[in-house]
Amino acid sequence: MESALDYHDVRALLAWQMELGATDAIGDLPVNRYELQARLPKAAATQAQPAKPKEIDPVDVARQMAREANTLETLYNALAQFEHCDLKKGARNLVFADGHPGARVMVVGEAPGRDEDIAGKPFVGRAGQLLDRMLAAIGLSRKDSVYIANVLPWRPPQNRDPLPVEIAMMAPFLERHIALAEPDILIAMGNISCDALLGKRGISRMRGTWHEAQGMPVMPMFHPAYLLGQPLQKRAAWSDLLAIKARLDGV
Repeated sequence: MESALDYHDVRALLAWQMELGATDAIGDLPVNRYELQARLPKAAATQAQPAKPKEIDPVDVARQMAREANTLETLYNALAQFEHCDLKKGARNLVFADGHPGARVMVVGEAPGRDEDIAGKPFVGRAGQLLDRMLAAIGLSRKDSVYIANVLPWRPPQNRDPLPVEIAMMAPFLERHIALAEPDILIAMGNISCDALLGKRGISRMRGTWHEAQGMPVMPMFHPAYLLGQPLQKRAAWSDLLAIKARLDGV
């Protein structure tokens, strides 16, 4: 049966309903909106979840950067570009090394102090002056027969001890530093150096006995800064220096 309303009548009725505020067309049968919503796919199920960014391991980054350094110069540049150690933010200078590269003896200190941070070289304060006198007593000098570096290249705030995470972060650079310097003997000055090189502390127990790291003989010694406050321990340090000289002389 044809509708009695023509096109113009239907359009007029539709306009009138829109003026009354009608926004949806209503069918002859009711619609359960809750049931309709349940059948719709959830947005979370259809949208791919963004991948979580991979966490950066500073030790892995340090290993990679150290591995790629083929010279002492490129190792210095790698350390200068390493941005994962917060100590760098508070330090004035990168304290890399001093002395004679390629020397038979390599001294590994702990971390820069105030004087070293200012100068950009290891062992330049009172402890450094004492170290120079100790080395001279067995015929060595940083000018031509000793190479010196630190476990950490940046000064810790207030000269606090380096944290285990900082030692672990810098260990790949230190290992590469030693490999590139190619010394015959390593001197580990203090507990922090023993920790980094030998994986243990207890300098009073360890000093005076040869150990090994990276296939090289290591002599743990009291740090010169400790000897300044404990002069009676200089006798033990002298004994260690004589052991080093005997090793160098092949005795």
